[in-house]
Amino acid sequence: MTDDRTRAHERLELPDPATGEVKIYHSMAIRQLSGGGALIEIGVPLQLNSLHDFRLALGDRSVVVKARVVHSHIGTVATSGVSYHTGIEFVDLSEPVSQVIATFIDTLKRQRTAAP
Repeated sequence: MTDDRTRAHERLELPDPATGEVKIYHSMAIRQLSGGGALIEIGVPLQLNSLHDFRLALGDRSVVVKARVVHSHIGTVATSGVSYHTGIEFVDLSEPVSQVIATFIDTLKRQRTAAP
């Protein structure tokens, strides 16, 4: 333990623990995408109904969206760890962000129909 004499600021013991939240950054794979949400694969469980900021790399564009976790279940279990398939619903998308997502989806659809 660190000696209180070596701290730059006094640390006070709380009689009742205060609550807080931590924002984590964790890589994920986007498995499905729509204008209203996505199915992601991620190595950590996310609490149902929790709100998070997600950065989506969509081709040559990247957007940050706020989304609510609507479902989550274990996708795979391997020696390297567990992955979770998690459904997210976008919340309060701005028009420019909606347009980036729509353009990305339209581009994928065109590529699929053009493929032999």
